[in-house]
Amino acid sequence: MEMNKFFDHTLLAADASYQAIQKLCEEAKHYHFMSVCVNPYYVPVAKKLLAGSDVKVCTVIGFPLGQMSPAAKVFEASDAVTMGADEVDMVLNVAALKDGKFDFVTQEIAKVKEAVGEHTLKVILETCYLSDEEIVKACLCAKNGGADFVKTSTGFGKGGAKAHHVALMRKTVGKEMGVKASGGIHTREDFEAMVSAGANRIGASSSVAIMEEK
Repeated sequence: MEMNKFFDHTLLAADASYQAIQKLCEEAKHYHFMSVCVNPYYVPVAKKLLAGSDVKVCTVIGFPLGQMSPAAKVFEASDAVTMGADEVDMVLNVAALKDGKFDFVTQEIAKVKEAVGEHTLKVILETCYLSDEEIVKACLCAKNGGADFVKTSTGFGKGGAKAHHVALMRKTVGKEMGVKASGGIHTREDFEAMVSAGANRIGASSSVAIMEEK
């Protein structure tokens, strides 16, 4: 896969302006990134700006804490797809996972996957809050729930992607699922470390800088 196709070119800031989203989409089209990742409010905007291009629209749900009810996440995911999202990144309920409520976590993921249907579902584990054992449990919940990817981080937690966590995620889910590294990936060195560890998707706001780094 070409380097550019690893990137979900991301802008999730609360104060992101229309002009900033427009710039994000223009950059994504120029570099033929895999997707842009925007908040749900901007899904229809991104869909229109990217019309006729090969760039997908990705959005986030249950973001950034993952503490909404399952019904709220299901509605948000369904609404995002209706608005034009091609891919949905949902935040796992970290508290439920840490309390050992693995059936609850798996069922929530399965309900969201049912809501998005054939669209890609990535489950954000927020690895900065999890032990290695909990990361394995979270990956298994995502796999059993029918998710397409596991993802490291929201970028809003206390830490971002670590190569060690990416490698553990890849080992747990095997080859049949995707692994997305996101949070704190700013340089070519960061990018290469995550890909070497097993990531096949990278969420970054620094995508252009990484592409242009010599």
